[in-house]
Amino acid sequence: MSAREFNFDGLVGPSHNYAGLSFGNVASFNNVKSASNPKLAALQGLAKMRALAARGFGQALLPPQDRPNFRLLRSVGFTGSDAEVLAKAAQESPVILACAYSASPMWTANAATVSPSADSADGRLHFTAANLNNKLHRAFEHAQSARSLRAIFKDEQHFAVHDALPGTPAFGDEGAANHTRLCKDHGSAGVEMFVYGRSEFDTSISAPKKYPARQTLEASQAVARLHGLSAERSVYIQQNPDVIDQGVFHNDVIAVGNANALFYHEQAFADEAGALDQLRRAMAGVGADLNAIRVDTAQVPVADAVASYLFNSQLLSKDNGKMALVIPQECQEVASVAAYLQGLVASGNAIDELIHFDLRQSMRNGGGPACLRLRVALTDAEAKAMHQGVVMTEALYHTLVAWVEKHYRDRLEPADLADPQLAIEVHTALEELSRILGMPGLYDL
Repeated sequence: MSAREFNFDGLVGPSHNYAGLSFGNVASFNNVKSASNPKLAALQGLAKMRALAARGFGQALLPPQDRPNFRLLRSVGFTGSDAEVLAKAAQESPVILACAYSASPMWTANAATVSPSADSADGRLHFTAANLNNKLHRAFEHAQSARSLRAIFKDEQHFAVHDALPGTPAFGDEGAANHTRLCKDHGSAGVEMFVYGRSEFDTSISAPKKYPARQTLEASQAVARLHGLSAERSVYIQQNPDVIDQGVFHNDVIAVGNANALFYHEQAFADEAGALDQLRRAMAGVGADLNAIRVDTAQVPVADAVASYLFNSQLLSKDNGKMALVIPQECQEVASVAAYLQGLVASGNAIDELIHFDLRQSMRNGGGPACLRLRVALTDAEAKAMHQGVVMTEALYHTLVAWVEKHYRDRLEPADLADPQLAIEVHTALEELSRILGMPGLYDL
């Protein structure tokens, strides 16, 4: 059965800010408490969506989440009116207020894990919202993520949206950022690769020493069960704990795959040879050969890969059978990465084109092109069954640009989070957005 991949990019919200809350994410931590530009961030993301849609790639969006998260603030003891809650939080615990205003839902690669209908036992497209329980500022996201996914993929004949796994350390789940699907084509059965950082119950598996390993083996196995995946086509690979300690907080910062190609760094996995052997054997079972594109440390040190977000790029299949690599502008500014990419495109491998975008507002918060999108392979029937209001078109682009220009600030300082007017502005903007997208009741405002 034929299928087409859609990338659902996160629409950056009106309260985009740099709180530096993500220990282990070097870029996020380095820009803590600096001023942000929500308007520019949203426009940069929309420009990316528009350009890829214009090229004929399947492109849609996931709406931002409501901020501040008053449910979080009230659950930890801040009481009174909304304005009083904000004032008390700002005075007593600014870091909790920053958590309630987190901009991280823009990175929809963490929203869920997705298994296409070609892989599942019941022939439906499955989503499991990620619990993101490693960080307070992310641990509340899954409720709205599931709500948004159910609003878009509401037809239960075609889709199944699962709630998040139990919010305990044993089931730490970071979504598609640690999941890659490899296949012959998007419509045929594929191999689902789950990359984990640690195990809760198997003490023989080594863990990083400096930064937390956010994805557990147990969570990955649970998602595979929920999605009804075949054991022969599910591969579990341990991320190299040493690169986690170098700022590679998710697998999508050190590897990216598409169709039968896996573009990865030499140090990505704890056992590189074993990982590739597992993948090759599983791929043979679906009639495909693995195209492993390895980047040596001598070519691109891990520090340069993290600084440029080379692997936090998108691999997109083109009509000519080749692939385009969607990269942030920073890849052209890190000498080793720029030199490597020039040689890659000239090598005659699967990747024959580079597409650059300026995503500095996202990059400064610790997320590149791959963080901004959730990949969903849809058959023709599934594409028709999903909600059409989120599919990027030229008309929707211009409508959303006008909406951003109307509602977004062009500068946001950390102190502004205590301003009750900001919360009102965000709520007003999101109410209008739900009407624009044709999704009434999307938010519990």
